[in-house]
Amino acid sequence: MNKTTRLLLGIGASIAIGAALGVLIAPEEGAETRKKLMKRARKLSGTVSDSIDQGRESLEDIKATLQKELHKVNRKIEEIKF
Repeated sequence: MNKTTRLLLGIGASIAIGAALGVLIAPEEGAETRKKLMKRARKLSGTVSDSIDQGRESLEDIKATLQKELHKVNRKIEEIKF
């Protein structure tokens, strides 16, 4: 797991914990509190999933670019050999 992924997961977990504590401390009925927690958890889950997907796509783009450049370098090496 790279640093960016760990950072995003840490931020997401911090937000979730803060939201849960805020809702739990609020003077509302248990059913309402659970409803709010579930709503926020679903929203956070979607946000974290989207961030991870974007990170994965970025890494795939970087990988493709590096592979193209490596191919170019290998061709140059072959040209120099002959």
